[in-house]
Amino acid sequence: MRYHSSRGQAPAIDFSDALLGGLAPDGGLYLPESWPVLANAAPGSYAELAAAVMAPFVAPVIDQADFTAMVADAYSMFSHPDVCPLVELESGHHLLELFHGPTLAFKDIALQLVGRLFDHELDRRNERVTIVGATSGDTGSAAMEAVRDSDRVDIVILFPAGRTSEVQRRQMTTLGSPNVHAAAVDGTFDDCQDLVKAMFADEDFRARSRLSAVNSINWARVMAQIVYYVWAAQQLGRRDTPTTFCVPTGNFGNVFAGHVARNMGLPVERLIVASNTNDILTRLIESAEMVAEDVVPTLSPSMDIQISSNLERLLFELLDGNGPATAELIAGFREHGRVALTPAQHERLVAEFVGERLSDTETLEVMADVHATSGMVIDPHTAVGIGAARRLRRPDEIVVTLSTAHPAKFPTAVEQATGIRPELPAHLADLFDRDEVVTPLPNDLAAVEDFVDSVRRA
Repeated sequence: MRYHSSRGQAPAIDFSDALLGGLAPDGGLYLPESWPVLANAAPGSYAELAAAVMAPFVAPVIDQADFTAMVADAYSMFSHPDVCPLVELESGHHLLELFHGPTLAFKDIALQLVGRLFDHELDRRNERVTIVGATSGDTGSAAMEAVRDSDRVDIVILFPAGRTSEVQRRQMTTLGSPNVHAAAVDGTFDDCQDLVKAMFADEDFRARSRLSAVNSINWARVMAQIVYYVWAAQQLGRRDTPTTFCVPTGNFGNVFAGHVARNMGLPVERLIVASNTNDILTRLIESAEMVAEDVVPTLSPSMDIQISSNLERLLFELLDGNGPATAELIAGFREHGRVALTPAQHERLVAEFVGERLSDTETLEVMADVHATSGMVIDPHTAVGIGAARRLRRPDEIVVTLSTAHPAKFPTAVEQATGIRPELPAHLADLFDRDEVVTPLPNDLAAVEDFVDSVRRA
């Protein structure tokens, strides 16, 4: 398997180089040159299925036996034996619980594996890297947890100051490992993401710091997320029957993984993109125009995004794999804050995707209703997904909504909706008693690069 850039100006590389490089030298995102076909026969456990689904993406650079062992080890860290259990919410509408990992969010499913892949490849090469990442709340803690105490990795995570939940922040600032560093940036998530991309574009800094990335610009993240779509269909006995998936998403990586599963042969009827007030993706689907607006803080902060990095991978496909045209479209959007699809491109988009949005008030109403009718306590991101699925679901359509975070990550919102303040699991019970270490930084590239230089080990 070879990987090429969405902007078409970088050489094709193998999986290990795509893993460690993260972002392509031309600023694009790596994609496989072809989509493998899912095998009909599926192994029984989640880890066995994961190793089988992902095998074509890592071949031949990682030995299959080594890869299978890494996958098994990664998912042994999850608190539920099914890793991603499927729960029926109401007739024909199921929740896929993706929050049973160490940091209680769906990011663990990919990042626990990615951390092991990094260690494996860096040991083989006898190299070290500096990971820089931006987070709207969950990626940061999951990435830090995945590589904490690694001898070959230093990690710096940028998060928007005051725009994450307290639990999300403390999961990043209380780890106490010498190789993990949290920085609160005076800005939005989009500002943090822009700073990360600017560091990768600074060739001297990128080279001397040996930069790498673990947020969803890294293909390995998307690769690992494909699996749970296949798993859900298999659990429902629908490997040959179309299923609709509803995905609360801001950066488009989670729902893009569902699109990849569809490309690989999984029968997916529709992908519902569920947005909060920051609804640029839903507006694109509805109007064929992508128009950036100011980021609005919401009760579902992991989706408080206006510039969705992973959308570039889909745009590359809508532009028939034309890298320079994709680069031109992205540059136009960054310059003018607006870009439009052609009618033909929009027709292809809406043939697969549909969008819906929920306000904070509507999100709280869904959380309260789900608790009242089922006794289940859900987080606000999951509530956005459930609300969107309920509005858009067709008669007799089987829908799986991705439940992306544990309710205890957002206790204030849950208490506001239900009167219940969810408790953290035992391994995080002392989170509010731990000392925090966090560095405030301005929204300034030079200041951020100086900080990275100051903390990375030689």
